[in-house]
Amino acid sequence: MPMSRRKPLFFILATIFIDSIGFGLIMPVLPRLLMKVGGLDLAQAIELGAWMGLAIAVTTFFGAPILGNLSDRFGRRPVLLIALGGLAIDYLLLAIANTIPLIFLGRLLSGAFGGSYAPAQAAIADTTPPDQRARTFGYVSAAFGVGFVAGPAIGGLLGELGERAPFYAASALAALNFLYGLTLFPETLAQDKRRAFDWRRANPLGAVAAARAVSGMWGAVVVLTLWQTASMVYPMTWSFYVIANFGWSNAMIGASLAAVGVVIALSQTLLTGPAVQRFGERDAATIGLIAAITGFIAYAFAQSSWQAFAIMIAIAVQSLVQPSLMAMLSRRATPETQGEVQGIASMSMGVGNIVAPLVLTRVMAEFTGADAPIHFPGAAFLVAALLGLAALVLLRRLPRADQVQQGFDR
Repeated sequence: MPMSRRKPLFFILATIFIDSIGFGLIMPVLPRLLMKVGGLDLAQAIELGAWMGLAIAVTTFFGAPILGNLSDRFGRRPVLLIALGGLAIDYLLLAIANTIPLIFLGRLLSGAFGGSYAPAQAAIADTTPPDQRARTFGYVSAAFGVGFVAGPAIGGLLGELGERAPFYAASALAALNFLYGLTLFPETLAQDKRRAFDWRRANPLGAVAAARAVSGMWGAVVVLTLWQTASMVYPMTWSFYVIANFGWSNAMIGASLAAVGVVIALSQTLLTGPAVQRFGERDAATIGLIAAITGFIAYAFAQSSWQAFAIMIAIAVQSLVQPSLMAMLSRRATPETQGEVQGIASMSMGVGNIVAPLVLTRVMAEFTGADAPIHFPGAAFLVAALLGLAALVLLRRLPRADQVQQGFDR
């Protein structure tokens, strides 16, 4: 890989990793922090934490298109640096917050600055040839997956030092990456590729209109939204599912999450590039969706722990889906609109994060509670399978990239 591409890629991978690990770092201590600061019991803290999670998703939903469009106007570097600096300050605020409203404000800001995913992926599109983007987006997904798994583990250890320690650690990580980007990250968007910022295109309704302006773009966005919603079945329900279905201990749950992280990191690093080169982006995503649907159905009816680990093979193959879809979206954009397109992609993923608790967690609660019509902990996985099937059908109806008009018809 040329050095001109290595520096941006290393910084982007570090940014995505820090975003995901920073989020995970604070999750083990957030319930107890809410209980201590607000004088709440555990049930009240869990409910408040759920509302905070929804607020973060909504903030990201609105913030991602804005950051993506700003990066098309001012370049990727300043937007990413502002987001990282904002995260460093935000985690510091959370570390010293002594009221529930301040903690809630901090979590809202986490969602807003966490929308840096859009300009980060746009920077990758700036510096990577179209036929290599799926492989590179696979590296990004691997960095996110490793951070998502490592974050809670490290946060739990740091939490032994006190509820505030993980927030200070997350702030320090963001600040270090800010300094790294400030000194070593070059701008990736040329001046002649920039365009004026337009609020009409930097809001969710404008983003929808922009996506519909290109043949095949809107369909790809819907596929990504369906997939994001379906794939959230793992982070949303896994811990509850394995307790209800297999009676696993906390240590066993941690081991399974670590195994998932390793599987995702290896598959997205080693499998995505060769698979896309061999089959193309749409067919690679198709293979991943078929594997995902198979895995969802298998988990719905799994009866033993060894089956739970064996089914992780499907998770390895499903890792093809997201980077392939991101590469498909990137191909449908011009250099001037990569940030906007990645903002649309982040927004659609935000929609999935908002919908998932309603259609997955709620279903699982319905079929594991005392009043459940039948005891069926895997019910949420069947819902995920239906969402994956809908994504698969729509994906196969999309035109290939060489059959669509590139860029926005504006």
